[in-house]
Amino acid sequence: MLFEDTYLTITEVGEGVFRDRGSKFMAFAYPIRSEQDLKPIVARLKSEHPKANHHCWAFRLSPDRSVFRINDDGEPSGTAGRPILNTLLSHNLTNIAIVVVRYFGGTLLGVPGLINAYKAAAEEALKAVKVTEKTVNDIYTISFNYLQMNDVMRLIKNENLTISHQQFDTDCQMQLEVRKSQVERVMGQLNHITGVKAKWLSTI
Repeated sequence: MLFEDTYLTITEVGEGVFRDRGSKFMAFAYPIRSEQDLKPIVARLKSEHPKANHHCWAFRLSPDRSVFRINDDGEPSGTAGRPILNTLLSHNLTNIAIVVVRYFGGTLLGVPGLINAYKAAAEEALKAVKVTEKTVNDIYTISFNYLQMNDVMRLIKNENLTISHQQFDTDCQMQLEVRKSQVERVMGQLNHITGVKAKWLSTI
């Protein structure tokens, strides 16, 4: 196989706290599916912690772990978002965001101190969550005539596929999650059922 068809992520929110010389770093780890998921999270933390000095974050997305962004939110460049991201890299996690809320304690920590604090806070949040392995799945929409329902359902049951959305009328439509390593086999079998049309939507 040329690709990995599993990845590590988290399924629930985790929180951790790290303190250094009066400064308090509160870290929150969230499972996310897209960059859009992060905006409301950051907005909510800012409203819950209006007196905090910084809300720094990093996220990593996509099964191949290729999409990431960092934000230092006013901290010296490279001292906040990057160490948070490095923590995600060292744990090999994706589809995850960590936001660290900092209350300044009056003593400057310096660049090494900040890097250590943001990394340590991120580690604390990750200690509070359970890491799970997920499969890389392709999402397909399939459409077929109601008469083919039994054949389609038998295939779905045999291949243990997940139906994420369905709508039945004279023409039926389903959204299926197919594990990457099963795609060729499943598509081959669908092609043998008369009148089934399959269209690739995305990979998750």
